[in-house]
This record gives sequence, structure tokens and C-alpha cells, in this order.
Amino acid sequence: MMPLEGRSKTILIVSVVIMAISIITACLRCWVRLRIIRAFGWDDALMVVAVVLDIALTACSIAGSKEGIGRQLLEFRSRGELRRAMLWWWLGQCIYLWASGVAKVSIALALLRLTVQRAQRITLWIVVGTSTCVGLVFWFILLLQCHPISEFWERTGAGTCLSTEILLVVAYVYSSICAVCDFVLGLLPILLVRKLQMNPRTKVALAATLSLGCVASTAVIVRIPFLPNYKDEGFLYSTFPIDLWSFIEVGLGITAGSLVTLRPLFRKLLDGSGSRSQRKISPGSIPLSSLTEETRGEIDPKGPPSWRPQTAAHTLTTTIFSPLNPSPVSSTFYRGMAPDRIVRVQKSFYVTEHEG
Repeated sequence: MMPLEGRSKTILIVSVVIMAISIITACLRCWVRLRIIRAFGWDDALMVVAVVLDIALTACSIAGSKEGIGRQLLEFRSRGELRRAMLWWWLGQCIYLWASGVAKVSIALALLRLTVQRAQRITLWIVVGTSTCVGLVFWFILLLQCHPISEFWERTGAGTCLSTEILLVVAYVYSSICAVCDFVLGLLPILLVRKLQMNPRTKVALAATLSLGCVASTAVIVRIPFLPNYKDEGFLYSTFPIDLWSFIEVGLGITAGSLVTLRPLFRKLLDGSGSRSQRKISPGSIPLSSLTEETRGEIDPKGPPSWRPQTAAHTLTTTIFSPLNPSPVSSTFYRGMAPDRIVRVQKSFYVTEHEG
């Protein structure tokens, strides 16, 4: 191993710090989805996978930094040290593609929860498909650029590798498409909240929170001017900016994708313990939403009038349903609706009587 100094030390520190931030935000996301909302979805599972891949990427950066990533060719004392450094660099690039792609898909699936318009949903699915296809193509090219694969880090001369010009073109195409997809994921939430019925201040805050995905696209754009460094013979040293911005891109993508789900946690912290039984009730209000098993026995007798459990309780059930074959009377209401869109809704209310 080589001493940690210069660019090698910077790569290690940046990768570890970015990974720590992404792990913290992802853990908070899992806490919110599992314990507060209790709705852990595919987007959450994919974000966990992205965190695991980010940890593997950071492990490669730590090992690679100790083996010589970020060093000049003249600083390597043996051919074995150079081989190990190039192996870790190659593994890190392969893992980076997976981590970045999985994080993008997770953010897109999270936005699909909020979209109702067909055009917006189609746009998000296009982003998912494009990111997946482009990432897989670039990964296969990077994986199979040399034959045999070990020729990339062995450099024996017995094998063959693709021209760096071809790899550079592929890198430009991949980075450009990733930047566009990131901007779509960052700007689409503005359209989602534009027509919501809420005050302007809340609308701006929600749009800004959902648009944090634009931050990751900034890292992709900043990295593009440094792509020609791949052609340098000592690319372990010259690709230092590309390595840094790749770590930042993945970490910011995970962090931004996790922060948009933490609003229930912030609300719970601002409300104190977050328990519904401790929320204040304004005079004259009827807190139907607070009628849970937890709150029915915890109403302050000195408080304002509210729904209170009594012995004489009634259950009012309202049922709205549509038959499989609508009658002529209801055919006007159901005209144009597909059979699979006709639903049955039953809602029950717990009602009690009380004199304030």
C-alpha cells in the first residue's frame, strides 16, 4: 500500500463523507416509511439498494486510494501496485453506474406516487427506461472493453481493448442523457404542485423540496469537461475530478431522493411527540380525524366540546356501489367508464351523542 496523501487522500475523504450523509438520510427515509407512514414501497427498496451500492463504491475508493488511485505513474514502485490500483478503479466505475442508475429509478418511482396526468406518468416511465437502457449499455461497454476482461488492469499486451476515442464518445452520450434525465426529475415536481390548492408559501417550499434532484444533475454537468482525461496514459491521476464528481453525484442523488420523504418526520418533531392525542382542538371543532382507538379514551373533560364516546353510540354506514351491469338509470353516470374503473366504496363513521 502507498501512503495516503495528495489526491488519493482527497478522494478517500470526499467519498467517505458523501457516503455518511447519504446513509443518514436513507436511514431516516426508512424510519419514516416503516414507522410513521407504514407504507414501504418499491422506490424505498430501490433506494436501499442504491445505498448498498454506494457503500461498495466507497469501499472501492478507500482500497483504491491506498493502492494508488490519484497518483502519477512515476510514483508506483512496482507493476503489481499499478495493477491493483487499476483494478480498484475499474471496479469502482462499474459499481458507480449501477448506484447512479438505481437512485434515478427510485426517485422516478417516488414521483409516480404524486402524478395523476397521463403525460407526466409517460414522461417518468420514459426517464426510467432511458436511464436503465443507457446505464446497462455503458456498463457492458465498460465491462467488456478489453478481451480478456483482465487485460484492462493487467496490461500484458496479449489481449485487446477498445479505442479510448470510442469510450470517450460513449461517456459523452451517457453523461448528456443522465443530465437530461436528472433535470426532468428535478423540474417535473414544479408542474405537479403548480395546480395544488395551497398557499403560495407552502407550494414553493414543496416544489423546492421535490426538485432537489436537480442537484445531482449539476454534478454530471460539472464532470463533462473532464471526460477527455480518460485518454491520458496516467488517467489514475488525471481523472481525479471525474472520480470526485461521480461520488458526489451518487451521494447527492440518494440524499435528495431521501429528503423529499422526510416531511412527516419534520412535522412530527414540530408537533412534539407527534401523537394525535396531544394535538390541540380548537373551540367548536369536530375532530373526526382524531377518532382512533388511541384518542377515544383520552379526551380532556375540561376541554372544548368534541366527539366523546358514550354508551349510546351509533354506527352510520354509507355505501355507494355500482353493479356489474348498470341499470338504464345509472348508464348516463357510467357512460365512457371502462368496466375495470367501476368501483364500490363503503365508508363507516363512528358517531356519538354528547351535550357540551
